[in-house]
Amino acid sequence: MPDTRPLTPLMLFAAGLGTRMRPLTNDRPKPLITVGGQTLLDRALIMAREGGAGPVVVNTHYMGGMIADHLAGQDVAISDEAELILETGGGLRRALPLLGQGPVATLNPDVIWHGPNPIAALRAAWDGERMDALLVLVPLAQTRGRMGGGDFSIDGAGRISRKGDLVYAGAHMLNPDRLAGIDQPVFSLNILWDQLITEGRAHGLIWPGQWCDVGRPETIPLAEAMVHGN
Repeated sequence: MPDTRPLTPLMLFAAGLGTRMRPLTNDRPKPLITVGGQTLLDRALIMAREGGAGPVVVNTHYMGGMIADHLAGQDVAISDEAELILETGGGLRRALPLLGQGPVATLNPDVIWHGPNPIAALRAAWDGERMDALLVLVPLAQTRGRMGGGDFSIDGAGRISRKGDLVYAGAHMLNPDRLAGIDQPVFSLNILWDQLITEGRAHGLIWPGQWCDVGRPETIPLAEAMVHGN
């Protein structure tokens, strides 16, 4: 049956400096790096729309004009952070007028997914009565290109805690109302997540597919192998 629920507003984070991806980011922002013949940004946008996202906002900072030109003519709003990069929390709060009401999803473009659509999975699992944040998590054994260990553990009720063998996969849903209570302009979403973890309002969704972190030049062959089903 078709999904008749309203679309979920989505923020796509594209303002990073891409320092770990140099020298490939010397002449382009990381979201415009190509994997398997398609930019990371386009892959993320297609997945977001197929998963039920809309409206979509992309934030920009480093070489933001190239991203704006790439998106020209598409139904995507730009949240320009040219003067000051606001990190994930500050950037999302800045973009809220463009995103609209209700829970919002966020997505990092610098990963490759092979499996069910994570945005659709988030929409299906979201329960605003029990949670204010829902993070997509991947078991460490199902990752490629990952440096270091996991990020989180999850209990029997789906609540998350720090440390464990589950990796944050770069997609989540959030009740954005809590962003107003953070008193600095530049901040990571980790600050809000820690508050919600303490309150038992941060939950996790374990994703069953394969996932690749495209954070360094040497991870691109790993990502392209995943794109081709290897």
